[in-house]
Amino acid sequence: MDWIKSTNDAIEYVESNLLDIIDFDHLYQIACSTPYHFQVTFSRLTGMSLIEYIRKRRLTIAVSELCQNKRKVIDVAYECGYETPEAFSKAFKRFHGVTPSLAKKGGHSFQAVLPMSIQISLKGALPMDYRIEKKKAMSFKGLSRNITSVDNQNFKLIPEFWTEFSSLELAKPVLNNMGPLGLVGVCYNDEKDMDFFDYMIGVESTPELTGEGIKTLDIPEAAWAVFPSKGALPEAIQTVWKRIFKEFFPGTNYEHAQLPELEIYPDGDTSSEDYYCEVWIPIIEK
Repeated sequence: MDWIKSTNDAIEYVESNLLDIIDFDHLYQIACSTPYHFQVTFSRLTGMSLIEYIRKRRLTIAVSELCQNKRKVIDVAYECGYETPEAFSKAFKRFHGVTPSLAKKGGHSFQAVLPMSIQISLKGALPMDYRIEKKKAMSFKGLSRNITSVDNQNFKLIPEFWTEFSSLELAKPVLNNMGPLGLVGVCYNDEKDMDFFDYMIGVESTPELTGEGIKTLDIPEAAWAVFPSKGALPEAIQTVWKRIFKEFFPGTNYEHAQLPELEIYPDGDTSSEDYYCEVWIPIIEK
């Protein structure tokens, strides 16, 4: 429960400073968390990155500042953290469907993202299977793409990447060098930009797998919580991902180890209700 309280305290700090400068170092101190772990957990729990949440909350508040308080567009733009009124107007229109100038004239409907709070919801004792694996350093090679998590687009873009993968010329050497784990999806680099992360489709590293466009990713020795997924993709594994951050981390004595995350895909019919794959999350004890 301390984890729930500290996360809610961090969100309350964001809300108290929404139209001011947010000190992210102080926010992470309030959350009793590292930047990486807080960003990953927040994104998995809420379906949006921390920066996306702040941006949408500011655009929500901007409506009342413009329409009720009759503030100037330029003043609201700077207060919401935009460097120019043009950048603010573009973001405002993308979110609300109208420009700030038209919004001030009235007669329009708007979107709203309300303040969040994290709570534990009891849902009937549905068991969550997992095992702990300790692995020596691993290395993977494959093809990578930069994926956005804005508006949950990652749940669309990653399956699209998998669909396109087998038809790519560079995928052939990857498919020809599969090891015991089969094909592996790797989520990494999401500490560099809260709205984006890199996703690799690859295999365990072999000397034979080389070529332009082939990336190598080294992962140090770690302990892993391994979660089974049974069912057609992508729905089954997406459900597992959501449960990991909504149920496993709040309810156990583990936290994220700030290393890449793995999806293990053995051979099989991925559209079958019996298809089995796994999610591997690096962990440390709190």
